[in-house]
Amino acid sequence: MTALDKTLEIQAFLDQVAGIANGEPTRLKKIVRRIVGDLFATIEAFDVTDDEFWQALNFVGQSAPEFGLWAAGFGVEHFLDVRADRADAEAGTAGGTPRTIEGPLYVAGAPLERGRARLDDGSDAGEVLVMHGRVLSTDGQPIPDAIVDVWHANTLGNYSHFDTSQSAYNYRRRIQTDAEGRYWFRSILPSGYAVPPGSGIERALSAIGRHGNRPAHIHFFVSAAGHRHLTTQINIEGDAYLHDDFAYATRDDLIPPVSRVEDIGLIHAADLNAPFAEIAFDFILPVAMNEGDEGRSSRPRALVD
Repeated sequence: MTALDKTLEIQAFLDQVAGIANGEPTRLKKIVRRIVGDLFATIEAFDVTDDEFWQALNFVGQSAPEFGLWAAGFGVEHFLDVRADRADAEAGTAGGTPRTIEGPLYVAGAPLERGRARLDDGSDAGEVLVMHGRVLSTDGQPIPDAIVDVWHANTLGNYSHFDTSQSAYNYRRRIQTDAEGRYWFRSILPSGYAVPPGSGIERALSAIGRHGNRPAHIHFFVSAAGHRHLTTQINIEGDAYLHDDFAYATRDDLIPPVSRVEDIGLIHAADLNAPFAEIAFDFILPVAMNEGDEGRSSRPRALVD
């Protein structure tokens, strides 16, 4: 079988990452393509795991928090996901909700709620969002006591903890599913974000003719005993960058429709008093093949002091 980094899919992806697909293949773009391509080849040749990659990337310690954006922007996180998808297909364990990148803005230890939660602290005047669904096994059975760990940005594209003007764990919760595998949360529709102005990653992307924008999205870890851990995110339909994400995280199966609820009965049933946006989305978890499948990678993550 052709090494993944040599496939036409990944070769075309490298052209995107280096900005060659967007214009003149300058010397700088060719250098970037060679460097990223060599990294992909190294990961493939030595079967580098997610844990090994993140350990290497963070070898210099927390003095380089921007590295998470570099890994996303230059396609390495996406490449690791493609490798995992291929491994699942070869092992006959493919299925369930698609995985996609974690990104660098998770914070551990969000408050744990049972069944229902409110994510926002009420300080942002964004459009109210209600998102709900179930966590199911691949045979359609509900998974009670699964943990839906959710986080997203505010209407300015900023994340609590990293944006110190926000309250602790704003737009962050862990929700334990009920006996029917159901979860429900109220929040607001988030906005997308751009990499920090003047940052190294912004300068690097600009130099090869690329932008640093992400579409509006909501992140999730979904976990349950005996099932494979899921790292994923949904995108908000209609965003200008929906299929032009600098982090290459968009997947078609992760763009659920957003409906606007105006029926007074449904509004009251949601304990609200005005129309709101609604997303219904079920998470499907395959059975874990080994104990390691149940947990997320050991990537370094932020902690609240």
